[in-house]
Amino acid sequence: MALALMNLANGVTILRLLMAPVISILLVYKYWRLGLAIFVLAGITDALDGFIARSRAQGTDLGMILDPLADKLLLFATFMTLVYLQQIPRWLFIIALSRDLIVVGGFLVIYIVKGKATVSVSWIGKITTGLQMLTVLVTLIARVGGGAGPYVSGVIYLTAAVTILSGLDYLRRGTMVLNS
Repeated sequence: MALALMNLANGVTILRLLMAPVISILLVYKYWRLGLAIFVLAGITDALDGFIARSRAQGTDLGMILDPLADKLLLFATFMTLVYLQQIPRWLFIIALSRDLIVVGGFLVIYIVKGKATVSVSWIGKITTGLQMLTVLVTLIARVGGGAGPYVSGVIYLTAAVTILSGLDYLRRGTMVLNS
């Protein structure tokens, strides 16, 4: 059974999980270029594990849990590190973390009350994750010396707004499930 759970797609996802602390360590020690390169590689593995799972019929229950966990760990680690390094504002991290805690808490409440909780990601949830990744990417590119500097502030505010809307959408959807 353990062998059936460990396939190429899940292995790629686990690799992404392991990249999160490595990126944070590199950034703390000011290896900006290498941190950026590994962050981009992590983004590629995010697309790659999904492609492998679909094209090789390697989708597993474990993969359905590991993939969003890897995304959240990557975002949590990089956001927290960039806040520590004063590259992104604390309030953005607080908004993103609060939204995720509300979503997880909501799923737990639905599970307790209804006996099951389907974890379906909304389109705005996917956009939120994408914008949060873009925030890290643009911030790192600007730090490395690319021309992204003027865009960082706009991306941060857009990410904050969409993250809040996503949280409100999940609250609305959760309330509908509880009332049904």
